[in-house]
Amino acid sequence: MEMEMEETLPLNMSHVHKPLVFTNRIYMLLHATALCFLVYYRLCFFFHDPQTRGTPMLPWILVFASEIILSFIWILDQAYRWCPVTRTVFPERLPNDDEKLPPIDVFICTADPTKEPTFDVMNTVLSAMALDYPPHKLHVYVSDDGGSSHLTLNAMRVAWNFARWWLPFCARYRIKCRCPKAYFSASQIDDGDFDGNNEFIADKKIVKEKYEAFKQDIVARKEGDSGDCTDGRTSQNHPSFIEVIKENTSHDKEQVKLPSLVYVSREKKSSHPHNFKAGALNALCRVSAVMSNAPYILVLDCDMFCSEPSSARQALCFHLDPKISPSLSFVQFPQKFHNISKNDIYDSQHRSAHKVLWQGMDGLKGPVLCGTCFYMKRESLYGNYKTKDTNLELRQSFGASNELIKSLKQNYTPYLVTSEHASPEEETLLLASCNYENGTKWGKEVGFLYGTVCEDVHTSFIMHCNGWNSVYYDPPEPQFLGSSTTNLNDLLIQGTRWGSGLIEIGFSMFCPLIYGPTKMSLIQSLCFAQLTYFPLYCLPLWSLAIVPQLSLLHGIPLYPKVSDPFFFIFVFIFLSARIKHLVEVLSTGGTFRNWIIDQRIWMMKSITCHLYGCLDAIMKKASFMPTNKVEDDEKTMLYQMDKYDFRTSNMFLVPMVALIIINITCFLGSIYRVVFVGDWDKIFIQLFLPVYIIVFNYPIIEGLVIRKDKGRISPSVLVPSNILATLITVALYPLLRKMDDTVVVETFEQRAEEVLDTEVAESASMA
Repeated sequence: MEMEMEETLPLNMSHVHKPLVFTNRIYMLLHATALCFLVYYRLCFFFHDPQTRGTPMLPWILVFASEIILSFIWILDQAYRWCPVTRTVFPERLPNDDEKLPPIDVFICTADPTKEPTFDVMNTVLSAMALDYPPHKLHVYVSDDGGSSHLTLNAMRVAWNFARWWLPFCARYRIKCRCPKAYFSASQIDDGDFDGNNEFIADKKIVKEKYEAFKQDIVARKEGDSGDCTDGRTSQNHPSFIEVIKENTSHDKEQVKLPSLVYVSREKKSSHPHNFKAGALNALCRVSAVMSNAPYILVLDCDMFCSEPSSARQALCFHLDPKISPSLSFVQFPQKFHNISKNDIYDSQHRSAHKVLWQGMDGLKGPVLCGTCFYMKRESLYGNYKTKDTNLELRQSFGASNELIKSLKQNYTPYLVTSEHASPEEETLLLASCNYENGTKWGKEVGFLYGTVCEDVHTSFIMHCNGWNSVYYDPPEPQFLGSSTTNLNDLLIQGTRWGSGLIEIGFSMFCPLIYGPTKMSLIQSLCFAQLTYFPLYCLPLWSLAIVPQLSLLHGIPLYPKVSDPFFFIFVFIFLSARIKHLVEVLSTGGTFRNWIIDQRIWMMKSITCHLYGCLDAIMKKASFMPTNKVEDDEKTMLYQMDKYDFRTSNMFLVPMVALIIINITCFLGSIYRVVFVGDWDKIFIQLFLPVYIIVFNYPIIEGLVIRKDKGRISPSVLVPSNILATLITVALYPLLRKMDDTVVVETFEQRAEEVLDTEVAESASMA
């Protein structure tokens, strides 16, 4: 009876946060009602007599359009809060027999040994090889998309030899952190029950010596590399090359069982599109299909190491659950980082996405792919291949490889199973060639999809449209840790790439608002739509950072005065959104300062990288730029001191400084107006906007005026910033008045005359 009960125990459980669901929906109702009143107030303006409404039409239209866009994105954003869930797993209920566990292929992608240090890549490789999983069922593939075999491949051979010491050490003493760099560099290491054990201390000393030798070897190879290949190969022009890393039988360590380790460098030619990371993953998918063909795939960025060894078993608690397994495509773990400062001034940990948005999507058939840290069912990448009846139809989708076609069927025995260290055959090299995908469905219906640099969002959206589901699992202990951006330059470059890719999806034939509702629920479609359209924040933020302020200098009111009942509608909408965000930050472990930082980074990114991302998407110039993972002590020091590093391109700095100049100038001008003219009640909201912008972006002013360190804003930025601010003012200032010549605008002089007449009348009556 006990055995039967054990077999029926669930492998996982989901928890719906009903109190949170209730409060979220009440908030949605109240905020949406207030937005309806706002729209009513704005629309009434157009029905007023032009001779009496007292406000030009252009600034009103610009502000109204900004409010419509903000309201549109807010509506999309609420879909995440409709039904948030969290999950619990029970890996101890998995089969005790290792032979009953399915094989797993691990894909690790690297593209640039300069920006992605080889030593860090090898630490990721070792952490994946050291997962708590049967080694003969674990196959690790490294995609070297830069073709730097003289560095990456040689480093993998060195890492393989060190793994023969590292993996037994981790297994014998149940080491939790299985990334050697993280383990040996930690200030305090929890060695569990073996802390103080003499045998453990002796073994640890030996392994640390091996680690130092492993590190010095790779660093020496890197320093001795000139970066030039003698055979003419470059990162964009090199043949396909695959090698299975073999055991060194002459090693003085006892023979141990290690996971398979495979080096893959796909062919690239400058005349052929290589489709960035999606192309590299598809090459790995094909090569691994004939070499190991594991039913599940773990995808990792080269800097995202496995910090805990149990992630595979935790993911299988979902993939092996018969209730959800048939339609489950992937299990997404959150991206977490080991180099985050206390206040996280760049919002690098993406708290909102991982703690709020992804949990919300998990209650709506699952989240999108994050590009890394996910366990995917291989079958879900193959589209509708089961409907193909003949080999000819399969070749039209998958290409001409007979071995690849065979791998789609049952009872296929791949190379690494028949002979663990077999050398790849020519057909395997063909699968990694740049011409193989010609005339096939790879990147269109099969594998990771092309057409955008955000292949993860695009691929997972189409998967959900095709009926697949996903799961988001955020365990108490982070299963993966990576290196996040710790300077403004990398943050904005990364944001530009993401913004461009997402907008491409939003305005393509796969627009979630058009393509999605016919294939998934409307609420789920809204979540995907919010992801693809949130870079459009750049439009209302640019408008609201300029138009109300310049209108203020004209004495043009764009918002209701304090005594108007609609004034409280605008106040409620603003406070409602800000307080809701604050509550979410505090409830997810953040602080009030984190809330301010989130607001600031949102503004900075919206007016710079999101704008450029939209322009890139429109001009079809999107490109994949690997984020720099090289550690810089000087930049790290500024980051840990909570100081922004403004050493970035003027294309990012000039817009930020120009808008600050405009807001400071308009604020000072409005103070002059309030003092000498009055009517503060008509311009209160417009007076508040520049104050809000200036206060939240004070670090920009500090970097320009106060700071003297290397991370400050260069004084040379002031010249182009002032030019841009002047051009914006000169271009918009006349238009704010000339949109409607019949409008009676209350100018400064008119108002001053009225005040003077009133004072004269009062003096006469008193006399």
